[in-house]
Amino acid sequence: MYRLVVFLFSILFSVGVYAQSPPYDMVIKGGHVIDPKNNIDGKMDIAIQDGKVALVSSHINDEGARQVVNASGMYVTPGLIDIHGHVFAGTEPDHAYSNGFSSVMPDGFYQRVGVTTVVDAGGAGWRSFPTFKKNIIDHSQVRVLSFLNIVGEGMRGGIYEQNINDMDPLMAANAAMQYKDYIVGIKVAHYKSPDFINVDRGVEAGKLADIPVMVDFGGTKPRLSIEALFMEHLRPGDIFTHTFGQLLETKEAIVDIKTNTLKPFVLAAQQRGIIFDVGYGGSSFTYSQAIPAAKAGFHPNTISTDLHTSSMKSSMKDMLSVMSKFLELDMDLPAVIKASTWSPAQAIKREELGHLSKGAIADVSIFTMRHGNFGFYDLAGYKMEGKRKLECEMTIIGGKIVYDLNGIVSPLPKRK
Repeated sequence: MYRLVVFLFSILFSVGVYAQSPPYDMVIKGGHVIDPKNNIDGKMDIAIQDGKVALVSSHINDEGARQVVNASGMYVTPGLIDIHGHVFAGTEPDHAYSNGFSSVMPDGFYQRVGVTTVVDAGGAGWRSFPTFKKNIIDHSQVRVLSFLNIVGEGMRGGIYEQNINDMDPLMAANAAMQYKDYIVGIKVAHYKSPDFINVDRGVEAGKLADIPVMVDFGGTKPRLSIEALFMEHLRPGDIFTHTFGQLLETKEAIVDIKTNTLKPFVLAAQQRGIIFDVGYGGSSFTYSQAIPAAKAGFHPNTISTDLHTSSMKSSMKDMLSVMSKFLELDMDLPAVIKASTWSPAQAIKREELGHLSKGAIADVSIFTMRHGNFGFYDLAGYKMEGKRKLECEMTIIGGKIVYDLNGIVSPLPKRK
């Protein structure tokens, strides 16, 4: 009988009934987790092991964990995804956003605001993408992806972006398929002729590579119809960026400024599957568009910055500033988090990102909500007063802490 008991105990122990789980690499304790994909909105702990989410539970034993993060009183979310940034930084004169001075280095500007993935919006074309990968993608902690410019030279500005002979759908699609781990879409932008040639060629490349197209539309005289763009040229899943811009001489706006009402076909286009992206930028967001749109029940599908050396010094600032503005535009916090995590992951067909499911890549952002008097203004000088503003406490990429504002991890890492 004694031998039988010992035998049964050994079997139970071997299958793990009595075995203790190995200590986690990290446990995030006591935070308010918002994970829209999994409908989580409440106090939870998160365990991380080997760069992946190991467990999300109301209580996780942190005994033996290598690092413990005290997130009490803070919000814990999937890592933010900015699907419209400009990070093909370089030193080439007259190259604008393509290996030039107008783009920024991703690790210097994104980790401190909780962004774990950025999509460069058209800086590189098929000719320059290898340089972009070598110089930026391969050397960044922040995950860098790309909307490949339909123009082979990329976003060099001037005559380069007007050259329809360099808008080659086949070459762009081939590059996208060759670098499919990094290229998530096609970018169309800055074209000044009053026709849809650049859009149609971008969509053709998108069809060939089975990826979405992001369109920066406008810049033409006479203006082209955005209703025709939404309903006749773009496909469901294609992305319209700079949604709340108001450059009326060269771009039709979504809100009729004479009646201060949202044009009805905009909601119809969103229902059709067109993705409306903020793409705030330096001059691509106005409250005269955003406030009436919000009152009509229209909110962006994705929140993004259009971060570059100019926009970060104007009213845009950074991802958290843009997100905080939309809190004042009748989007609740879970909706703002969704538009900055899970929705962009879906838009770029990278559904391994943007959530905290068990086994997911452990990209995590931790925020506090500051309360006070904050001024949120636009390029036209209109100012909204706000009482809440998000601030990043910690950014974790692939299970590794890359930014810790106030030393909320224990033990604190020692500098080597």
